[in-house]
Amino acid sequence: MLETANQPKIVTAAMLVIGNEILSGRTRDANMYFLAGKLIELGIRLAEARVVPDVPERIIRAVNELRATYDYVFTSGGIGPTHDDITADCIAQAFGVGIDIHPEARRRLEAHYEAGMLNAARLRMARIPDTASLIDNPVSAAPGFRIDNVLVMAGVPSIFQAMVASVSADLVGGDKLLSRTVIALIPEGAIAEQLGALQREFPDVDMGSYPAFRGGKASCAIVMRSTDKARLDAAAEKMHGIFRAMGGEPFENEIV
Repeated sequence: MLETANQPKIVTAAMLVIGNEILSGRTRDANMYFLAGKLIELGIRLAEARVVPDVPERIIRAVNELRATYDYVFTSGGIGPTHDDITADCIAQAFGVGIDIHPEARRRLEAHYEAGMLNAARLRMARIPDTASLIDNPVSAAPGFRIDNVLVMAGVPSIFQAMVASVSADLVGGDKLLSRTVIALIPEGAIAEQLGALQREFPDVDMGSYPAFRGGKASCAIVMRSTDKARLDAAAEKMHGIFRAMGGEPFENEIV
């Protein structure tokens, strides 16, 4: 399809969360929430998220599917020093490359640990797939890595966030997704028909409805997103009118 001048540039990403501890409920994932917010700032849309166990074939299949579909793939978890940290090996297999101790990764670990503390288990964190570049880890030194469009990061939230910060300048985003949230003390079911008609009128504005109770009364927040500010503003103003026609007094807030 030929691109036209008014088509937005859309850049997409996926997140792959790796680890049995997430699926068992022992660990609560906080990284997806952080990543989604950061990517929005960069003009990148987090379009899919998956959680997979520490099973090599499952990890490899997910990596290959996601990297073929999206502009970027971010993984979290599985690059530590223990036997079940298998992400680096799986990424190497997914790309069909070898894996070995990376000299620079080893140097960083040697500088971080006191003499004699860099044992065989910790040295596992220096194993990096061939052709990959390192992702800085200012928190605990053990680097993540990037190979093609796949960025492999730690699962510990503080380290994950530091790694995202270290690669942000290298990520190429598209047109930023703008948003407006219109709220009123009107039940969701009361405006469903009008909202559907509004969505048909503005197919280029994504609209989501989020019911809640505020002060004991049913309310509805309509979250609207678009890369076109004029269209977004026009849709939001019409949503104000819909709420007023139903007897509500709309107001706006951040995304809920």
